[in-house]
Amino acid sequence: MHDSTNAPTASAGNPVLARAISKVKRHVLPLFVIMFIVNYLDRVNIGFVRTHMEHDLGIGAAAYGFGAGLFFIGYALFEVPSNMLLQKVGARLWLTRIMFTWGVTATLMAFIQNETHFYILRFLLGVAEAGFFPGVIYYFTRWLPGVERGKAIAIFLSGSALASLISGPLSGVLLQITGLGLHGWQWMYIIEGLASVALCVFVWFWLDSKPHDAKWLSAEEKDALVGEIDREQRERDAATTVRPTIGMLLKDRQIMLFCALYFCIQLTIYAATFWLPSIIKKMGDLSDIQVGFYNSIPWLISIVAMYAFASLSGKFKFQQAWVASALLIAALGMFLSTTGGPIFAFIAICFAAIGFKSASSLFWPIPQGYLDARIAAAVIALINSIGNLGGFVAPATFGFLEQSTGSIQGGLYGLAGTSVIAAILVFFARTLPKPSAAVTPTTPTAAATLGKSH
Repeated sequence: MHDSTNAPTASAGNPVLARAISKVKRHVLPLFVIMFIVNYLDRVNIGFVRTHMEHDLGIGAAAYGFGAGLFFIGYALFEVPSNMLLQKVGARLWLTRIMFTWGVTATLMAFIQNETHFYILRFLLGVAEAGFFPGVIYYFTRWLPGVERGKAIAIFLSGSALASLISGPLSGVLLQITGLGLHGWQWMYIIEGLASVALCVFVWFWLDSKPHDAKWLSAEEKDALVGEIDREQRERDAATTVRPTIGMLLKDRQIMLFCALYFCIQLTIYAATFWLPSIIKKMGDLSDIQVGFYNSIPWLISIVAMYAFASLSGKFKFQQAWVASALLIAALGMFLSTTGGPIFAFIAICFAAIGFKSASSLFWPIPQGYLDARIAAAVIALINSIGNLGGFVAPATFGFLEQSTGSIQGGLYGLAGTSVIAAILVFFARTLPKPSAAVTPTTPTAAATLGKSH
């Protein structure tokens, strides 16, 4: 965020750099958005087959909630190691591997026969997907200057909103398929899982790990792009005389605060994602396709809101205030969803979606501005993995509440409360690195060591 004033000037004054940036965005952004859509579909499609699995396999509300959440345990445990391996073996190989293994695992969900199978495959799906999101964020740090990176991340994040938008209608249609002795829910898993496997072949041939590997950039464009990214890092180096290690950053209260904030945001997003189809079914005698189309409405609203918030936050730069505003909208919507019947609850969640999806995209520029670029990938992976544990806590808690009390109202109150707390805590988050400590005699050596490690 602090380097954004330089980047537009450099790009505007250098037509070669501007051309290179434009080519990079055209080449990789559409693919990453499609990958994120497919990724998100395989992650959340269980929300549309909950009643079918309960009928055919006897998987109740508590087991469904626990299994839905187990994905995020596997994801959290393997997120940071996966991101470290990506940096060693290259983005092309590792992102292709991630996509292939999650596609195979998602396809195998069609053949579960009991709760144990459900738990194992949901956990393995999380392991397979670990590293995808921070891997793409890291990819942007190696291919785009600072100000362009923020825009690219906003477009990439729109993939999850688009996936939420199309997942309902698509899953509703796939649930109508029968044949070969398989139920509609099994065909849904097979078709959506194999789509990921097919796409990973394209990823292998389309992506390059480093700008200098790209045949679609001229030598001049490669040099301009790498030179600008290196220049930004040198400026950052000059402003930070003591180079932080990952160990130092893990003791940093700001990092812990970022993790807590993202956890609160993800709680609400995944509670809505996994339980919204069930809330919609209570609105009346609706078919799977009708439920799917109703499910897309909050996410359509949230896409419009995300872009509106992103535009406004770019003009009026106080990122913490924008995140807080979005969180308060989410809190109000979740609270209101407890005050009426299923139809009113659905309308209230549409309102809440404006807040919790916008908060998710508005949040990321804060840690990005604070972190040193050389360890940003690992720390972003840490924030993402701990934050995504909200995806375990929310569905597991909601499933337990519904099975034991017959209602998820207590969970909705809890979501409203955590969003308010997060809206307060975000004002303690920094968007710039700490002022540098004085240079000590050992600093050059430490800097040299870290420089070599990148």
